[in-house]
Amino acid sequence: MRIGRVRLTWTHLAALLIAAFVAAPLYWMAASSLKGPEEIGANPPDLWPPNATFENYRQAFVDNNFGTYLVNSVLVSVVATTLVLSLSAFAGYALARLPLHGKAPIMVALLMISLFPTIALAAPLFLLMRDIGWLNSYQGLILVYTALNVPFAVWILRNFFLGIPKEMEEVAWVDGASPVRTVLSVILPQARPGMFTAAIFTFTACWTEFLIALTLNTADRFRTMPVGLALFGSQFTVPYGTIFAAATVSVLPIALLVLVFRRAVVSGLTAGAVKG
Repeated sequence: MRIGRVRLTWTHLAALLIAAFVAAPLYWMAASSLKGPEEIGANPPDLWPPNATFENYRQAFVDNNFGTYLVNSVLVSVVATTLVLSLSAFAGYALARLPLHGKAPIMVALLMISLFPTIALAAPLFLLMRDIGWLNSYQGLILVYTALNVPFAVWILRNFFLGIPKEMEEVAWVDGASPVRTVLSVILPQARPGMFTAAIFTFTACWTEFLIALTLNTADRFRTMPVGLALFGSQFTVPYGTIFAAATVSVLPIALLVLVFRRAVVSGLTAGAVKG
């Protein structure tokens, strides 16, 4: 099939259909965030709000304290992502390069930890944080998010490190660089796509996590964005427009990250695919 000078194959058509299927709910959410209550419930619905308004955004940030929830999510997600990358970079390098005994059991254990259901951890984590006095705090949530996301980040970075030529490290060793200096100055600059991939997956996991945040932080000033968004409304009313507005804002950071670093993400996911 040709459209102008562009030749479309069945693969292109399938990709376009999948993209439209994914984009349609996002478009509807963004369009509905600009509608009033009557327009949201209109039948048939309007594809675009005839009287676009930002009142829903005002209600989300002013009346429902969404700005505080958003700042909390940014703080927790950024700090946790930084800690995860710092820890998993060295762990991934050790599992990829150093002559360690029991690498296979370690990788299996990391995989099992990363697949462990979060709901099974909610009660023990609540009791632990209560005993050390870290309920309703940033550090408690950051510590838990770091522990939950390190195993998967180690898997990603370890596979990427396997694809980096070992000769580059040997040259650094000949020049007298220590193992830590070699990782920081030689390996990590070459592993930027893998680092970006691990960072985006970790940030997304922290940004969207609900159950642990709901369990550990019950005070309003410590709530993160998913918990605050879930508590919009009351027993008898559901402010759909306000929820759509808050959800639209919450999606933007993830969409921008994936859009800007999409090439690095693809490269990081495919790195090490044909190696141990």
